[in-house]
Amino acid sequence: MREAIRLSIENVENGKGGPFAAVIVKDGKIIATGVNEVTSTNDPTAHAEVVAIRNACKSLSSYQLDGCEIYCSCEPCPMCLGAIYWARAAKIYFGTTKEDAAAVDFDDKFIYDEIDLSHTGRKLTTQQLLREEALVAFEKWKISPLKMKY
Repeated sequence: MREAIRLSIENVENGKGGPFAAVIVKDGKIIATGVNEVTSTNDPTAHAEVVAIRNACKSLSSYQLDGCEIYCSCEPCPMCLGAIYWARAAKIYFGTTKEDAAAVDFDDKFIYDEIDLSHTGRKLTTQQLLREEALVAFEKWKISPLKMKY
């Protein structure tokens, strides 16, 4: 956790992104780190946890983080929490809370609120189109001998 905190402070001091960092550990050893790179890479998905997950998966040559623990300088936002679940990390540890982040203008509450709404009730206009045509990919997936479940 101290390494995640140190990296988050360093990221602020270097001006490369927000005050967030993540460290991924497997078998007691750090296998990857990540810091917030949103502004330095013009990538809104380059949150510390996502960067760390990408680095760890590359290091492990795997799309899952079985047996890994992730140490986050701050409680993960909805996107990062989803990514951590998809990566199948075993545990999450965090320093500051989402309320602490909101106090310095990183407020994700509206996203948490929006997730609970149906797609027709969200502030971001969301409309379903061409469902039957889109279902073809799922039908092909069900019978594909090339699929790899994840």
